[in-house]
Amino acid sequence: MPQFKVTKRIDFCYGHRLLKYDGKCKYLHGHNGLLEIDIVAESLDSRGMVIDFGDIKDVVKGWIDANMDHRMILNKEDPIIKVLTDLREPVYVMDQNPTAENIVKHIHEEVQKVGLNIIEIRFWETPDSFATYYPLDSGSSTK
Repeated sequence: MPQFKVTKRIDFCYGHRLLKYDGKCKYLHGHNGLLEIDIVAESLDSRGMVIDFGDIKDVVKGWIDANMDHRMILNKEDPIIKVLTDLREPVYVMDQNPTAENIVKHIHEEVQKVGLNIIEIRFWETPDSFATYYPLDSGSSTK
């Protein structure tokens, strides 16, 4: 059972809209998103760390900056994708509707590929609303 946990916060800007949704979010709009990434370890490394915060930043923020920061995050079925790409606007396409829940799961799956032991990741879509994702085998519980 892990004994140590560190948390890194990463912010980025993005736009999106939700398909098959009857509310304000069916229109193109933007957010200032914030990720909180929790990484665990049973013991500390030779430096006395779970992981260097800079390493988390390099991996997670590096992926965010290359893929989602200052882009429209859209469902692959969204008809606006062609218009935006024809205008050379930056777009990130997801298989699912770009809800906070789907975005946080997607980010987890992408950055987990490099082997970070992420026990939980939270995505704040607004200052008072967030979605949490944690793999079932992480041993984490909801907060």
